[in-house]
Amino acid sequence: MAKTVADLMVQDVLTVEPSDTIGEAAEKMHAANVGAVVVVEDMVRVVGIVTERDLLRAVAQRARAAEARVRQWMTVDPVTIEPETTIADAARIMFDHNFRHLPVVKDGRPLGIVSLRLLARWAFESVQRDQ
Repeated sequence: MAKTVADLMVQDVLTVEPSDTIGEAAEKMHAANVGAVVVVEDMVRVVGIVTERDLLRAVAQRARAAEARVRQWMTVDPVTIEPETTIADAARIMFDHNFRHLPVVKDGRPLGIVSLRLLARWAFESVQRDQ
């Protein structure tokens, strides 16, 4: 049974750079059927996250998807966790901050991402095993 986020996280982290457009970020998210992309600089260091909420905010403020840059709409310096973080601690962080996505990082580099959906699936499967 999974105990840390390393056992649970999605390891194929979708990333964009701050200079990418929000349209490019949205296209990547749509193609991968995910609700967030991690923003990295120099292809390695996590500097932000763009979520569905950020894109909704951009649309509501009439940003032009082909022109507006990720750096203008991303959440800067997102809360991150390390792979050794327990699933319970990750869930607590997500619930306390009302997050749906939480990047998993080691030495500033993205290793994975934990979503509310993954936590819900893990909780459901845990209950099913205990019955």
